[in-house]
Amino acid sequence: MITKRANEIPPFIVMDILEKAQEMQRQGRDIVHLEIGEPDFDTPECIKEACYRAMRNGETHYTHSQGIIELREAICEHYYNKYGVRVTPDQVVITSGTSPAMLILFALLLNNGDEIIISDPYYACYPNFIRFFEGIPVTVNVYEEEGFQYTPEAIKEKISKRTKGIMINSPSNPTGNLLSAERMEKIASLGVPVISDEIYHGLVYEDTEHSILEFTDNAFVFNGFSKTYAMTGWRLGYLIAPRAYIRPIQKMLQNLFISANAFVQRSGVAALREAESDVIRMKNIYNERRKFLIRRLREIGLGVKVEPTGAFYVLGNIKSFSGDSYRTAYEILENASVGVTPGIDFGTNCEGYLRFSYANSIENIAEGLNRLEKYLKETYGM
Repeated sequence: MITKRANEIPPFIVMDILEKAQEMQRQGRDIVHLEIGEPDFDTPECIKEACYRAMRNGETHYTHSQGIIELREAICEHYYNKYGVRVTPDQVVITSGTSPAMLILFALLLNNGDEIIISDPYYACYPNFIRFFEGIPVTVNVYEEEGFQYTPEAIKEKISKRTKGIMINSPSNPTGNLLSAERMEKIASLGVPVISDEIYHGLVYEDTEHSILEFTDNAFVFNGFSKTYAMTGWRLGYLIAPRAYIRPIQKMLQNLFISANAFVQRSGVAALREAESDVIRMKNIYNERRKFLIRRLREIGLGVKVEPTGAFYVLGNIKSFSGDSYRTAYEILENASVGVTPGIDFGTNCEGYLRFSYANSIENIAEGLNRLEKYLKETYGM
């Protein structure tokens, strides 16, 4: 008998779109991928070399359940150098990507009926993780006209006796927008633990990202190496938590995962200490793509009222011709051979939008948007 939680967990729609697009490619179709948030860059050479070296040196065994001390120290150095905050290695746990860190944290915080406040739009997996542990995602709508800004006042209205955390994600997936330091400080002052997903830190183009740890110690931080260092397939992430929570987190890690891969952890050290020039190069290229994508979406007629300045996503407003982003995304894939992500994957308040990723070459982005423009003109007269 399949459990209720397994039956009822929703699909991650962007992965359904990607897998359909890959199936079409196997049939000979030429697909432009603007749906998936995966860097098209190769992992920097210094990171790969660190992995080879670790394997040659025999680092192929279990590590400490919290991760190798060198990586935890490097993460602490990174947070001090970038944000001026002091974190100690005993507050850091290394995971095989950020998803296991989320799994562990929500298992730690949630009993049946407990609540986590999240914005809508939100990263698609947040409510799925929360519900998986019988928690309740409580949404706060954010709006395009206001730059999709999460307001402390709206959050405060949703706080109850069952609230176990306030989830923030800056830069945000899917909006690409950032929270200001002032807003983050006010959110931190609400008296509820803040859960900060900082996976897109390092990919900010016209603003400055801030860690929640600059404003409070009553916080949990997710971060990792997939996006900034082009390491999606390496599966390396981490969780920073207050010391009082570390032992139960460690026990869950021991039972569920034992430890992250030893040689991959060693590559994380190289990423933090040796790959800065590679990150700068990739970020500059992303910024060129960002500007191009925003301009072309506006030319095509897909509204972008407030330009996103982080991550590698832009939401295009399609409300003038469609109220069903799911159907529209599949029609675009089938008829224009372009993969895009329907806004409904990111919450009911994101219906009427399509998410476009610029984690692809500018040539491919140009080709994809030319195809999309042709399809929209033929179908909707735009």
